Amino acid sequence: MIGNIEVQSRSGLGTRAVARLRGQGLVPAILYGHGEENVCLAVKREAIDNMIKHGTKLVNLSGAAKDTAILREVQWDTYATEILHVDFARVSATEMVTITLPVELHGEAPGLNEGGQLRFATHELTIACPAVRIPESIRVTISALGVGQAVHASDVTLPEGAKLVTPGEVVVVAVFKPAGEATADAAAAAT
Repeated sequence: MIGNIEVQSRSGLGTRAVARLRGQGLVPAILYGHGEENVCLAVKREAIDNMIKHGTKLVNLSGAAKDTAILREVQWDTYATEILHVDFARVSATEMVTITLPVELHGEAPGLNEGGQLRFATHELTIACPAVRIPESIRVTISALGVGQAVHASDVTLPEGAKLVTPGEVVVVAVFKPAGEATADAAAAAT
């Protein structure tokens, strides 16, 4: 999904200039990449909030800068309540980008009905994909997981044209039997 954001140019740098920007409901930003000069920008806070809320990674910038860019980094305050700064990196439609995306679990693991517990071990995976095909998240189906089974990063179905960057042996999700139950079963069998 490609978002559209209007950006303004900002000339003032430093703590006071940035504080004034934030007081006006703007977030300081920078646009860099592709061997071009860095451009200092300001973006409306609501626009950045909407991007983050909807998981938008790729944006068309308009106004002071007309480029296609990827939201590379968001810097938050200490309490993660206010956005302090955002970084945009220029990309082209055909360019491969490396991006970290959240993992969404779908389905119900049959192993949970057999006394197993679900362990969601890896909440994000890093992939390389074309800039125009960045998904909002990576979907992992757990409908076939029994007790003692796991889904590794290499087992995850990726979007078309994407390649896994996260090591394939990383466990994303697993169903295991709690350690206390094994000894309880053995004690019941002994009596």
